[in-house]
Amino acid sequence: MKHYYLGLAAGYSAKQILKHTFAIGCERDRGALQRYLTQRYKGETILAKNGRSALTLALKAYFEPGDGVILNGFTCYAVYEAVKEAQLVPIWADINKDSLNFDKDTLEQAISAATSVAGSTTNIKGIVVQNSLGNPVDIAKIEKIAKKHNLMIVEDMAHCVGAKYPDGREVGTVGVAAALSFGKDKAIDAISGGAVVLRDPLKSPIKAPNKLPKISDTLRARFYPIFGAVARGLSYIHLGGIWMRALVKIHWVEKSADNKLDITRKIAKFEAKMALGQLKNISDIKSPLRKYYLVRDRGKVLGELRKNGYYFDGLWYEKPVSPIRYYKKVHFPEDRCPVATKVAQEIVNLPTYYAEQSLAEAKKIIGKNKEEQ
Repeated sequence: MKHYYLGLAAGYSAKQILKHTFAIGCERDRGALQRYLTQRYKGETILAKNGRSALTLALKAYFEPGDGVILNGFTCYAVYEAVKEAQLVPIWADINKDSLNFDKDTLEQAISAATSVAGSTTNIKGIVVQNSLGNPVDIAKIEKIAKKHNLMIVEDMAHCVGAKYPDGREVGTVGVAAALSFGKDKAIDAISGGAVVLRDPLKSPIKAPNKLPKISDTLRARFYPIFGAVARGLSYIHLGGIWMRALVKIHWVEKSADNKLDITRKIAKFEAKMALGQLKNISDIKSPLRKYYLVRDRGKVLGELRKNGYYFDGLWYEKPVSPIRYYKKVHFPEDRCPVATKVAQEIVNLPTYYAEQSLAEAKKIIGKNKEEQ
């Protein structure tokens, strides 16, 4: 089977498509999701429009404007956007290519570099732990560094709901706060939506979102699985990409990176219902959200994949902070994050939630071009 890769919804069965499209949500579903997250992660839960809005609320709750927070040097624009919306200063830490996360050494280097600059006034107060593509960090070592420098940890759970850290603790149970995304191609995929769980006493009061979702956003989220199913069928004749680009152009489909940050709007009721259903079926995750490979010539590999019906042009990530159309806004310090910069030039990754047989040909193509690691 060949796919135009669009997230979990692209692989829905007819039954799943109908269930999603005609799901009837109510206020009770929002309450049930809120209670479930509060019980599971032991903190006050606030539901949000999307993941970046949830992360913004977490950052606003525990940091003051001008504080520095350390970010993984291989991430998406949504994380950077949340940091800037909270009026914080991003401090980039380089990654280890074996996990795509910062480790204790690169974390210490980032702290040292940020505080040793002559005249620096940046006051580093926190660390955002990302667990890239569902690969958990060594949280015990990160905690030691956080304690040493008096830093608060915020967990970004977009890729890793249900995963366990190497020491056995569940992701989302360690930091002062945990932010979840229910967007396309995330660990919990309700097309959109998010939540934040706040555990420690807040530094600043947080106002819960009180505006209803936009009707246009709700309709896009409802019908996205249908659009994905059509794209999947068209990919057999190499028209899946054209179909989706047309839908994006007329705003019937919204790219994940373009889902606007808005801390005033609620999650849609039906999205809360879909997210809760998925959460209840997640237990101990053994495999990451995506399996990644570093290849010698990514352009060549992507071309071969397209010829065989696999469209990965929207891959995670083509720049250290993706997507590429927002990269210049970030002013990313490539000289201080050389591993992240190199990995972003070589990475191709496969979603692990697709059937093994669906990815067999793609794996063969990638395997022939893998970089020696």
